[in-house]
Amino acid sequence: MLVTEELDVFKLSHKVAIEVYGLLKDFPKGELYGLSSQMKRAAVSINSNLMEGSGRATLGERRQFLGIARGSASELQYQIMIARDIGYIESGIADRIMEELKRVRQMLSGLMKVGKGSPNTAYEYRNDNGET
Repeated sequence: MLVTEELDVFKLSHKVAIEVYGLLKDFPKGELYGLSSQMKRAAVSINSNLMEGSGRATLGERRQFLGIARGSASELQYQIMIARDIGYIESGIADRIMEELKRVRQMLSGLMKVGKGSPNTAYEYRNDNGET
């Protein structure tokens, strides 16, 4: 049984989300409802959409949620860039996270391409009985 949590993209984006939450502890309190809140939402949204897509019935729906997850990764990458440029995150840390997010986007794009024309091979999930 293939489960979402076993995907490399899930593991990497989970790592990034945990890292982002750790970095946000040092953000100014004035950002609590601004950039900090947006970054938390985008970081969590990547795997939230990956998980939601896994529960969808059709390949088209699954791909739609992969696309939303990819968009959230892009959004978070920009937010990391802004945080770096205004001095909230050290350059080396920000650059590493942005590279990880680039990799997340590439893996999500790869999942979206797998099995085009073959609905049983792309982003397929099985229930406990082995049924798709």
